[in-house]
Amino acid sequence: MKHDIIDTTNMELTEKVVSIKRVTKVVKGGRNFRFTALVVVGDGQGHVGAGLGKAAEIPEAIRKGKEDATKNLVTVALDENNSVTHDFLGKFGSATVLLKKAPEGTGIIAGGPARSVCELAGIKNIRTKSLGSNNKQNVVLATIAGLQALKSPEEVARLRGKSVEEIIG
Repeated sequence: MKHDIIDTTNMELTEKVVSIKRVTKVVKGGRNFRFTALVVVGDGQGHVGAGLGKAAEIPEAIRKGKEDATKNLVTVALDENNSVTHDFLGKFGSATVLLKKAPEGTGIIAGGPARSVCELAGIKNIRTKSLGSNNKQNVVLATIAGLQALKSPEEVARLRGKSVEEIIG
């Protein structure tokens, strides 16, 4: 995965906690409880990222997750309907997320983890289907991997040395 450095200084990022897990470590004196928070951040303008925060307290884990997500922002190619530019399969581990282009008025048709990512990325019309693993963390990361791999018609035209009209048809 290629990571372009995105300047977050003047961005209004919104966050959404996808999951909080309590992790237990059994030690000599009993059990140690810690928390893991999966947080998705986005600006609603085509930038989205996910991060994992781990700490002894829930608010601290969420804060760390938000920091991690801000460091891992990716840019999403959107079309004029605020949908994805083309259909794509995003994969991460055993989780696969099908991202389908949708016309204006469709709304976001997506399951919980994928919905969070799409909303924060600024996508208004999309159909998704989670295939394979239902692990929230892997579904979120598969969705982000799919959105990051999308190419705009301009990008495809430039790579192939053709005009945008030739690509779109």
